Amino acid sequence: MKKKAKAPAVPAERHETIRRSIITMLQGRTLSAKDISADVRISEKDVYEHLEHIQKKRDVSLVVHPAGCRKCGYQFTKREKLRKPGRCPECRGESITEPRFSVSEKI
Repeated sequence: MKKKAKAPAVPAERHETIRRSIITMLQGRTLSAKDISADVRISEKDVYEHLEHIQKKRDVSLVVHPAGCRKCGYQFTKREKLRKPGRCPECRGESITEPRFSVSEKI
């Protein structure tokens, strides 16, 4: 039997760039990378790459609400990486809340 040829995948139609859509989504809201990836329909790994570029932009500033340990309450305030940490340095627990992001305009 011959296999039926699949139709080529058609990318979603976008009226603005991915980074611009992430910025408009984060204005006035605080979201995790998982929430952003679901709304923009890109992988979570790609979201972190776009957030790193947004962090370098001059017209907006990325506000990072740090991840925290659910077991002991430790907050990762001094962490420079945007990704979720693997385990807590205090209690070694692995139940960590995701960092959340929002955007504010620079003056």
